Amino acid sequence: MTSSDMFDLTDRSAIVTGGAGLLGREFARTLAEAGADVAIADRDGRAAESAAAELKGVGGRVLAFEADVTSAASLQDLAGRLLGETGRIDILVNSAALDPKFDSGQAGRHTQAFEEFPLEAWNQALEVNLTGSFLACQAVAGAMRAQGSGSIVNICSTYGLVGPDQRIYQRAGQPPRYKPVSYSVTKAGLLGLTRYLATYFAGTKIRVNALTPGGVFHEHDDEFVRAYSARTVLGRMARKDEMNGALLFLASDASSYMTGANLVVDGGWTAW
Repeated sequence: MTSSDMFDLTDRSAIVTGGAGLLGREFARTLAEAGADVAIADRDGRAAESAAAELKGVGGRVLAFEADVTSAASLQDLAGRLLGETGRIDILVNSAALDPKFDSGQAGRHTQAFEEFPLEAWNQALEVNLTGSFLACQAVAGAMRAQGSGSIVNICSTYGLVGPDQRIYQRAGQPPRYKPVSYSVTKAGLLGLTRYLATYFAGTKIRVNALTPGGVFHEHDDEFVRAYSARTVLGRMARKDEMNGALLFLASDASSYMTGANLVVDGGWTAW
C-alpha cells in the first residue's frame, strides 16, 4: 500500500457529530476530500444543511442530518439512515460538545467559581460531552461489527490532560473568570471511554482513538491570545485547519496499528 493509499477513504462512510461546529466542519471537509461519504450531524439542522452545501463537490457525498447526541433514539435513527444511504459506517468522529466560549447558552459559566457551579450545568455537560459520545459509539457499533472494521475518533482537549491555567482568563478590574470544571472532567472522561472501547473491541478491526487539540483561535480577544500563546512552545494558538491532518491519520488506514491512543496536537502546551 502506498502512502497516498493509506489516507484514501474512497467508498467509506463517516459520521461527524457536531459537524456544523468550528472543528466539525473542518473534519467533515477533510474526510470528504479524502473520498468518504460524510454525514454532518448536528442539533441545528439548518446549520448542518449549510455546512453540507459548502462542501458539495469537494470529494465524497456530504449529507446533512439533524441529530441530538443526548438521545439514543436520535442517534440510532441517524445510523440507520446513513446505512440506508451508503450501506456502511466506517468512521465516527465524536466532535459534539458544549464549550462556554462558543455556546451562547453556556457563556455565563465563565464567571462561576467551582463552589457555585450549578448542578444543572454539570449534568448538561456530562450529557452532551460524554454521554453523547457514549451513545454515538453504541449507535455505530453494530454496523462496524457486521462489516468487520471501523475507526472511532473522540475529540478531547488538553484540559482533559492537565488542569486549566485559570490565570489566562482573568482581566484587570473585572470579576474572576474560570474555565468550568465540567469541561475538563468530561474531556478527561472521553479519554477513559476511548481506552475502554479500544480494549472492548479487542480481536476486531474496530479501532478507537482520541484526538486532543490545543486552543484553536476563534475570535478570541488579543489579551487572551497573548496569554494563551505564551503558554505554548510554538508561541501561538492553532488555526482551525491544523487538526485536519491528525484527524485524517486516525480515521484512515494510515493509523492501522493504533488503538487506545491519544494524539495530542497542542503546539507544545503540555510539553512544559
